[in-house]
Amino acid sequence: MIRALVIMGLGGMAALVLSACPTVDLGDVPPDPNVCRPDRAYYEEMIWPSFLAPAEAANSCVAQAGCHAASNGRSALRLDTSDPPNHDANYSAVTRFLNCNTPDASGLLTKPLSTEDPHGGGDIFTPGDAVDDQAIAVFRGWFP
Repeated sequence: MIRALVIMGLGGMAALVLSACPTVDLGDVPPDPNVCRPDRAYYEEMIWPSFLAPAEAANSCVAQAGCHAASNGRSALRLDTSDPPNHDANYSAVTRFLNCNTPDASGLLTKPLSTEDPHGGGDIFTPGDAVDDQAIAVFRGWFP
C-alpha cells in the first residue's frame, strides 16, 4: 500500500511525499475450518486401514503404543479405536490436520514423515522404503 501526502509549502508550492507500508508474505491462505473435506469414502476404505491403522503396528498411529488413541491420545489427534471405529469422529479429527491447498504440507503427513516436522513417536514413514512410499501414495491419492 502506498500513501501519498501533499504538503503545502511556502508560496503555494506543493510537495508530494510518498510513504510505503511494508508487506509481509504469510504464504498461502489456509482454508477455513471444515472446508478441507476430501472424499469420506476414500478415508474409510484407504486412509484408515493403510495410513492410520495399518496391520503393521510399527506404522500405526493407534496400535501398541496407542499414541493417538482417543482414550490416551497425545496432541489434538485423538482417534477412536473401538471395533468398528467411529469413522465420523475420526474423519472430523483427521481433517483438522489437512492442507487441501498443498497436501504434502498437511500435518497428517509431515509429522510422521522422516526428516520433516518433529514427531514425538519418531519417524513412521521413510521416503524410499517401498511400504512407506505406498502409504504416502495412498495419502496423496486422497486429494483430487
